[in-house]
Amino acid sequence: MAVTPNSIITPQTPKSGFAALTTANTTFSTTPANTALLVTAGANGGRLTRLEFIPLETVTANALQWYRSIDDGVTKYLAGMVTGGSDTVSGTDGATTVSAGYSEDNPLFLQAGERIYVATGLSKGYHVVAEWADY
Repeated sequence: MAVTPNSIITPQTPKSGFAALTTANTTFSTTPANTALLVTAGANGGRLTRLEFIPLETVTANALQWYRSIDDGVTKYLAGMVTGGSDTVSGTDGATTVSAGYSEDNPLFLQAGERIYVATGLSKGYHVVAEWADY
């Protein structure tokens, strides 16, 4: 994207992403096991405003994780964790969504082509939802 000095550049393309998690990751290194790709920023970078984990079954407290990668997933850096609390999920008791805390007022800025991977600390079913916009 051509840039004009002293001109604001706003996100151009709204996007959403989804991932399904079923197997635990307890390896907090640059090569974690059992992660799922959730977001790939565009050629000019992006601005993440939503990252939420939704349990699909009854779970106990666990570490919900997200990793950042700038080399197509070869190296993944732990960027954050939130504790997913114990939650009973059934046909009559809905799941409690756990947010990573990103929003329009508190976005996560992504460089060109950067990827976000997600993982859970338990071998339980989770869906992960992301919303972002590419510049």
